[in-house]
Amino acid sequence: MATEATNGAAAGEKNGAATEKAVTFSSLKPQLFVESAKASDAVAFYKAAFGAEEVNRVSHPKRKADQELPLLLSAEIKLGSSSILISDLSDDSTALVKTVGTGLVFCLETEDIEAAIDKAVKAGAVAEGEITEGEGACCGGRVGKVKDPYGIVWLICTPAKKCANVEA
Repeated sequence: MATEATNGAAAGEKNGAATEKAVTFSSLKPQLFVESAKASDAVAFYKAAFGAEEVNRVSHPKRKADQELPLLLSAEIKLGSSSILISDLSDDSTALVKTVGTGLVFCLETEDIEAAIDKAVKAGAVAEGEITEGEGACCGGRVGKVKDPYGIVWLICTPAKKCANVEA
């Protein structure tokens, strides 16, 4: 392929140094690993608790023993405008850390925190603490917290518009 040269420098170079092409991403899809053979249950929980919509599912066709459930490689769910991948944690998982539910918190925004927490609890989550308000809550709004059956903590918060008074 031909390279265009300008003032002795190849195209894509500025002052003799190569410039990098800008990289853009179309989305971020966090992947949650849950204890093996429970990812399908987790997907069902997120549908019941948070109204998630399952978009895609990829299962491993065979397990070592015929009586074992198929390994869920990934199920993509949508929560609002975001997507999350849910997968069974197995010995050959791509997860760098083989622990479940540590160091991870998701924040869901809604105007009706009480109803959202109630729905999550009815689906199997555990409410943690009271709903807080003011400076101790995210962005000075209101926030409640639940832990799902898979060890993931979910903050249920008022929308981010409450942060509008923060100067850039």
